[in-house]
Amino acid sequence: MGAGRATPVGRPGAQGRTVHVVLPGDIDDPATPSGGNVYDRRICRGLGEQGWSVREHPVPGAWPRPDPADRSALARLLAATPDDAVVLLDGLIASTVPDLLAPHARRLRLVVLVHMPLDDDAEAAALATAQVVVTTSEWTRRRLLARHPLPADRVRAAPPGVTAAPAVPGSAAGNRLLCVAAVTRHKGHDVLVDALSTLAGLPWTLVCAGTLAREPELVHRLRERLAGAQVADRVRLAGPLTGAALDAEYAAADLLVLPSRGETYGMVVTEALARGLPVLGTEVGGLPEALGHAPGGDRPGLLVPPDDPTALAGALARWLDDDTLRTRLRRAALARRETLTDWPVTTALLAAALEEVTG
Repeated sequence: MGAGRATPVGRPGAQGRTVHVVLPGDIDDPATPSGGNVYDRRICRGLGEQGWSVREHPVPGAWPRPDPADRSALARLLAATPDDAVVLLDGLIASTVPDLLAPHARRLRLVVLVHMPLDDDAEAAALATAQVVVTTSEWTRRRLLARHPLPADRVRAAPPGVTAAPAVPGSAAGNRLLCVAAVTRHKGHDVLVDALSTLAGLPWTLVCAGTLAREPELVHRLRERLAGAQVADRVRLAGPLTGAALDAEYAAADLLVLPSRGETYGMVVTEALARGLPVLGTEVGGLPEALGHAPGGDRPGLLVPPDDPTALAGALARWLDDDTLRTRLRRAALARRETLTDWPVTTALLAAALEEVTG
């Protein structure tokens, strides 16, 4: 499959086996961080540590909407892959090109990693070429099985892990809000701004950490809405943050707010919970799965319907006004923190699927 990059083998354990990983070309672009890219990067690193020889093949293009040149590049990669090779394809790429996968389905051992189901005929045809399909949440696994004629034993879930982090101190007022997501309609920033615009009388600040480049017209409208509600000085659109800069925002926050219209999991939810930071999210897709429960059964946050600024404003007002609620949710978040699994668990689940297709 061309001259892919080989991840150094960390220790024996996969009997020298090789996996070719087909990835979006922007996987390491700091200007466009995403949960899917983080997942792919951690998996590639983890497989190397578990003894696999990992050959990465980033494919350029605006996936899942490739142009003819992008499709041609992928076709050449697949054609150059040696017979009987194990090939792990990011679903953002694989689910849109069943016609390119089908000719190689008998020759290669294809595994598709689905971050976000597309629910269309192309996806169904693409997944039918795979020996195993891996999803990043149990919710996504159930959805694929409900939408496509896939054998249940060929669809596995490997939910994201989370890296341990220090617990956040939190403030007495609890009024420092954080949203970590690309600023897009899908992530619900317009809903959040509409909700906060009705809460100008309450003390709060908001930091939005996420790229502003995907939907610039939306960003412009959000700035206008904030200015009209006279709360623009309380909201910082920080752009994409990673590493220490993002860690600092988590450490300074009291509540993560994720008002998405859809989520297959929501890795930022468990990133917040790894710090004992409560979450206010929407009851969509796999987000409730990521939020989970503390061992005693309490939710470490609040869930509201999607696309509902009134419900979101009500939940924010409750959080800001109710000391007892904040204490209870913080306690639940700290307890949920102790139940989270790390990335080696995720890697082991995915590696088991790869081991199976090697026979």
